[in-house]
Amino acid sequence: MWTRRTAMAGGIGLLAGCALPRAGERLLYRDDFRDGLGQWVVEAEKPGRITATGGVLDVGVPAGVTLWFRPVLEGPVAIDYTVTPVSAGGAWDTVSDVNCFWMATDPRVAGGDVLARTRSAAFADYDELRTYYAGIGGNRNMTTRFRRYIGQRDNRPLLPQHDLSGAAHMLVPNRPIRIRLIADGRRIALIRDGTVLFDLDDPQPYTRGHFGLRTTWSHLAVGDFRVWRI
Repeated sequence: MWTRRTAMAGGIGLLAGCALPRAGERLLYRDDFRDGLGQWVVEAEKPGRITATGGVLDVGVPAGVTLWFRPVLEGPVAIDYTVTPVSAGGAWDTVSDVNCFWMATDPRVAGGDVLARTRSAAFADYDELRTYYAGIGGNRNMTTRFRRYIGQRDNRPLLPQHDLSGAAHMLVPNRPIRIRLIADGRRIALIRDGTVLFDLDDPQPYTRGHFGLRTTWSHLAVGDFRVWRI
């Protein structure tokens, strides 16, 4: 049976060493998920269960949800966290959609602040952002994709090399993954468990914006969140 203690001992705890600073890095922000959701803004399509206690951000939802980290991030930064897709027999334990936005801005809002505009949390509601997006195990654990959103409705460009479907790129029930997102000038990357999954040389990079944790109809256990100056 899945519990927060299981997530810590069997998943997040095993990767705790990843939270240590690397050479030349400086810690900017952290959340150890012991004091509630004060550092996050939640957008949810339907009511679910979202708690932050005992070292685990527990997200169980029947539809789309995005949790925006409140501080604005300015590059160069790295964003680290651990996610376990929970499968323990619950109605939302579908093992799907470990997704995220980073360096997100909304060109429809003065200053681009994504927190200045409320969204329904339906996926299409984010089309008009300028942001980097990745979805690991999307579409019921069938696709893993990276996109550079350009702020246009119904237009989310996808390069062939950023559309993965092999089993090795999907999620495994109850197995934690360590994610590192990079926004370092032109270099935009997603690193999974120490291996580069996506790497983009962006001649017009997004260098400032918000991070958002995203999922839909799933149950995720998230821990050990850090943002570093690199």
